[in-house]
Amino acid sequence: MGNQLFTNEIIISWLQYFAKYAVIDLEKVKMLDITRENKNLIPMVQSHQAVLVFTEAGDPNIFYNMWNAGLGECEVWYNEGSEPAGEMKHDKLCDMIDRGINASAGMLIINPNAVNSSKIGMDNSNFIRGSIPLVASEIRAVILNKMRVGLQDNIVVITGESIAIESAIIASEGKIIAVEYNKRDRRTLEQNMEKFGLYNIYIEDDLDEEAFKKYPVPSMAFVAASDRLDQEIEFLTKLNPQIELIVYTLDFTEGASLKGIFESHGLKDVEVIQIAVSKLSDKNYFEQEPAPWIVSGRAEEVVAETDEDGDVTARDFEEYNDMMLV
Repeated sequence: MGNQLFTNEIIISWLQYFAKYAVIDLEKVKMLDITRENKNLIPMVQSHQAVLVFTEAGDPNIFYNMWNAGLGECEVWYNEGSEPAGEMKHDKLCDMIDRGINASAGMLIINPNAVNSSKIGMDNSNFIRGSIPLVASEIRAVILNKMRVGLQDNIVVITGESIAIESAIIASEGKIIAVEYNKRDRRTLEQNMEKFGLYNIYIEDDLDEEAFKKYPVPSMAFVAASDRLDQEIEFLTKLNPQIELIVYTLDFTEGASLKGIFESHGLKDVEVIQIAVSKLSDKNYFEQEPAPWIVSGRAEEVVAETDEDGDVTARDFEEYNDMMLV
């Protein structure tokens, strides 16, 4: 376990403590150790009726942040020490916003209003807009459907702030590397990360090989198309020769040329779709949202030629090394 603060034995002892004093069905309890890297507390509490949270001392805003996210009606069961023993207390979260965490301990959060359903395509009113022009939530839902984000996925998102936020909520055990060239857009993304309580988004100012070495290899990337697209695809396919790529553009000429750009970088099974969304206004006529092109494709798996012993042949070895980044 290394230096892990909450070992299996400690977690079991806290479970026994809460099972003894709190009326809960352990089958329904979700456990979350937020002392580990990139763990998102607020989305977990929003979507589960009972969350057993393991925390480290020193977070003065933990309850305020949950209250600010609309979780004030939750009930918190806790004790005053760092051991699963002694008197257990319970209070409404809204009555605890001026408290911090004074000991490394477990606490049980009961959320009677939990909604354990997909958040794909959240309403735009949920986001802090700042400098970011948001796409219609219906279009974002289609993009996320094409991405098929998994729980542990590691994803690069280039200038797609709301996509980064929703991907981070879904991929709660993965990492989202968000590239923001614009400082104002970066600040807006940071504000939304704070609002949604997300700690698994990592922001970079540019595509830099040294900076990306500290992240796991991404399986997927979303890119809002720009005049940097060729360089971005080249960088991403070097990171992972089998990466899956989704590109968004509102430019007709750009959209029409993307299939050829994808194929020139070795991306196959290219699919090009256009989405149109119209909404009935309060004046009883339809207002059409911008209709983007969404282009997706995946790089072909590199299979080097081998000899009878299964070794890569000398003729292909250099190319194979370059492609597999070894």
